[in-house]
Amino acid sequence: MQAGTGDLDVIIIGGGQSALATAYFLRRAKLSFLILDAGEKPGGAWRHGWNSLRLFSPAQWSSIAGWMMPPVHNEYPSRDHVIDYLTQYEARYQFPIERPIKVTSVERIKDGLRVHAGDRHWDARVIVSATGTWSNPYIPDYPGAELFSGQQIHSAHYVEAQPFEGKRVLVVGAGNSAAQILAEVSKVADTVWVTPTEPMFLPDDVDGRVLFERATERWKAQQEGRGVDQPAGGFGDIVMVPPVIEARDRDILKAVLPFRRFTSTGVIWSDGTETQVDAVIWCTGFKPALNHLADLGVLNDESRVDVQGTRSLAEPRLWLVGYGEWTGLASATLIGVTRTARSTAAEIEAMIRA
Repeated sequence: MQAGTGDLDVIIIGGGQSALATAYFLRRAKLSFLILDAGEKPGGAWRHGWNSLRLFSPAQWSSIAGWMMPPVHNEYPSRDHVIDYLTQYEARYQFPIERPIKVTSVERIKDGLRVHAGDRHWDARVIVSATGTWSNPYIPDYPGAELFSGQQIHSAHYVEAQPFEGKRVLVVGAGNSAAQILAEVSKVADTVWVTPTEPMFLPDDVDGRVLFERATERWKAQQEGRGVDQPAGGFGDIVMVPPVIEARDRDILKAVLPFRRFTSTGVIWSDGTETQVDAVIWCTGFKPALNHLADLGVLNDESRVDVQGTRSLAEPRLWLVGYGEWTGLASATLIGVTRTARSTAAEIEAMIRA
């Protein structure tokens, strides 16, 4: 299926779960496509997760279309298990992939779009951007941050707790990444958890299965043009996986409101007191990695693309899959991306057949 550069129906930019799920449905539609992955190996963003990272859903609730993730004995798959699954999935379907290819720009041509990477280019009728967010971590601006002499690291680059042993560490962020990293680092360091609002903890018996069911109900309500009453909890609320429960038992899950500014050796709080700090771990999320689309003029003031479903409004030959709620409810999750990948492939097929 590896067509010549002028004969491709679709180029998928990105090689993670969203790209593979989209490729699965494009293959079923018998469309020619090529995946361009910036990574050197399969696994997408999972390859960059911290060592102890675990999903908060069992394997059967953490699979993409076509092949279920093999189960694990302790129910919640590890990062390495996910990487192995995506690697086998890619090989199972023998998708045409080139890597490492860092796409730098996309331009319009007469019969489609041209993708550039260094001195190489590829042409296709349609582009699917599936680059995710991992390569664009977000760190909020704090006064004096440039003066701080301690270590600052984003969760995107956090690996393990050992380098923080014996240090005074701030963990900043109110989501699952912050809670899991806090649980781990607090075993070896003196930690303070900083959150903009009081953290929201889900009941111990609620995991990713329940959250996906809620997202599905919201999706159905949208399709039917009706509202839906939802209990508290979304994909941003903290799931009580075993390490977080253990941290709660140690009375670690107590958060404080944000500090006011940095000093060279620490932070100043809103009441004027100062705390000496050795390191800050920013668990403050990500923004879509869409710089490669800048030349198309499709990025809005939020550095996103205005879409209907997953299709760009400004460039109808461009689709975006897996960036979060604005490209489909739960679309940044393994199980959730199937829905938007399927609809995206169907729309592309209809356009090309027409």
